[in-house]
Amino acid sequence: MKIDPIPFTVVDWSAVAATTFAGATGTGSQRIINIGDIRIRVVDFSAGYLADHWCDRGHVLVVLEGELISQLKDGRRFLLKQGMSYKVSDFGDEPHRSFTPTGAKVFIVD
Repeated sequence: MKIDPIPFTVVDWSAVAATTFAGATGTGSQRIINIGDIRIRVVDFSAGYLADHWCDRGHVLVVLEGELISQLKDGRRFLLKQGMSYKVSDFGDEPHRSFTPTGAKVFIVD
């Protein structure tokens, strides 16, 4: 990720409109801002959420609340608890998807 020159920006996430989406199971709600080529999101996943696709996009993700299981297509699984994070590259060898049995709130930059 390259961050081109942008003005200092403060975001009040409660003022950003949320959009909802369905997973293979469960739902999510996300608030998104785009600054240049950077997408920044706060995402709330319902209990039982499982992504409906394997993702190849690079991210930096931080778990703000709850627990999230990051599943890799090769079968590996990683449990991330509040305060933990992961990073993954664009179109690398780590297709991934998210699952949460309990629900989670995450902050993502991609």
